[in-house]
Amino acid sequence: MDLNLLRVFDAIYAARSISKAAERLGMSQPACSQALSRLRIELRDPLFERTAGGVKPTERADRLARSVQGGLALLDEGLREPDAFHPQTSRAELKLHLTDIGEMRFLPRLVQTLQSRAPGVKVLASPWPQKDIAEALHNGDLHLAIGFLPQTQGTQKIELLKDRYALMVKAGHPLIRGRGRSGLSTRALSRFDFVTVRSHSETQRILSVLQLEERIRLRVSSFLALPAIVRSTDLAVIIPKAIAQEFEPREEFHLLDADLPQQDFTVSLHWGRRHEHDPFLLWVRAVIIELFKQ
Repeated sequence: MDLNLLRVFDAIYAARSISKAAERLGMSQPACSQALSRLRIELRDPLFERTAGGVKPTERADRLARSVQGGLALLDEGLREPDAFHPQTSRAELKLHLTDIGEMRFLPRLVQTLQSRAPGVKVLASPWPQKDIAEALHNGDLHLAIGFLPQTQGTQKIELLKDRYALMVKAGHPLIRGRGRSGLSTRALSRFDFVTVRSHSETQRILSVLQLEERIRLRVSSFLALPAIVRSTDLAVIIPKAIAQEFEPREEFHLLDADLPQQDFTVSLHWGRRHEHDPFLLWVRAVIIELFKQ
């Protein structure tokens, strides 16, 4: 088999688009389509089916991708013969997907550790749409992604920690007087007015499932605004427990378990198979796992 066909397959699988794959490979779209046709004949499988926005892989393509991505990564590594990573002298840039809430949770300890062990490494953190993360990891636009990313498929990943959503209100909120910290039913939740964060769609989804969208009174762009808003209003927010417990001063906030859909969730570290043997990324993954894996 012509191994170039596997590179074409790899590019189409990552981009979910023949035209985007052709552009990335520096070839014409007809040539890319022709290469895919040859591979379909070789493997006796359509490999991709057309969709409104491009193509989606068949089950055979999903199985093939795991082998092809790993094989091409080893081949690239052998051809490149990269130098070993030297933390103390490196000037590498680490490109991370993190939402604002992820930045609050992970960057302080990570940057502190990097400044000690790899002082020349620069960290570039930014949020990516979940639908684009897998392709960005594959083509090197991103090195690593950390978060609860259920829409990100086809990557390597390791679970870092588990968390759960809870309801946070100000201390002395009129709807919790005398309640203590007992859980809230869906009916009890319907009495609250809510603030949500645009960058964290999961809380919006939870309220939508509970049919409480009409109770949203405020949408903000960042979690950083929440402490002051919750402290000074009667608005409630659905928030990961570990983040809420960091808000200070703690005595000004009240955290309650509630009957929420998919209350528990997992935060994972994701990376692309194509780059998993890169010495720099191997080192950084080990640092992140050391710092944050429960």
